Amino acid sequence: MTTTLTPTRRGALQMLAAGAATLALPAFAQWPDKPIKIIVTFPPGGSSDILARVMAEQLGKKLGQAVVVDNKPGAGGTIGGAQVAAAAPDGYTFMLSNTTPVALGPFTLDKQPYDPVAAFTHIAYLGSAPLVIMASKPSGIASFADLEARARKDGRLDFGSGGPGSIGHIHGELIKKTTGANLVHVPYRGGAPMTTDLIANVIPVGIDVITAYVPFFKSGQLVPLAVTGSARSPLMPEVPSIVELGQPKLVLENFFGLSAPAKLPPEMVVRLHDACNEVLVMPEVQKKLIELGIVAKPESTARFEAMVKEQVGVLGPTVKAAGIKL
Repeated sequence: MTTTLTPTRRGALQMLAAGAATLALPAFAQWPDKPIKIIVTFPPGGSSDILARVMAEQLGKKLGQAVVVDNKPGAGGTIGGAQVAAAAPDGYTFMLSNTTPVALGPFTLDKQPYDPVAAFTHIAYLGSAPLVIMASKPSGIASFADLEARARKDGRLDFGSGGPGSIGHIHGELIKKTTGANLVHVPYRGGAPMTTDLIANVIPVGIDVITAYVPFFKSGQLVPLAVTGSARSPLMPEVPSIVELGQPKLVLENFFGLSAPAKLPPEMVVRLHDACNEVLVMPEVQKKLIELGIVAKPESTARFEAMVKEQVGVLGPTVKAAGIKL
């Protein structure tokens, strides 16, 4: 049966559609009309927190509204992540997303608190920071090849990280899975106590995000073996990337981005994405990112979403296979 639209009926339908669009416009036109919150899934003072505050200051100027940072650490980043996932997609609650609350934390819990892909609108990629695989000077390990040889010779090699389920822990498990070297995890409550034991050779190897360790490399107290990015880090350009060492499967970078609850209106996604990219190219922001060891690279929203899916697809199964629980 074919239904023919009369001019009168067609006109009525067009008026209804126009009316619906008109009703939607004022909400976006008035946004933002109150402070915006960016939730950081780590305590104050770390790379995510510093980056969030840099972005908040500049985004506030571009959006004409205050942008505040709210730290919600705990449970592998999933406390803050769950709060954002459950929030209304109204443009007032965001997350400074990174590898931990997206690709690691949700898989360390018996009951996954959210789907790290479907529960969010991943808006803008801000950059990434590689990890560094490092050794204590007294250990005599001076290269990644030495690390593999020592692990095979001794039958095991202890390595430290900032804690169970941390990105350093996961990378050690990837090394074990990829190379067959029997690395045994020694968890610490943060990078500072691990550094103390690494310098004292209580543990021979550590894996963590590169930023905090540059002074120890320059002083000779620790030995950098490789960075886990696809290219060398501007913080330590003399240190080889893991790709140069013939291990492309060991590339792992801690990404940073801006994410919102799922179903954020497309108009807000576009405006925020463009604003973030404008902030990233500011000279003062570039300087701060370099200090943090973060390589900024504006990407499209679609590319950022694809990167998240890829990392979740690699790291989620690795966490589960290693039996890592928080």
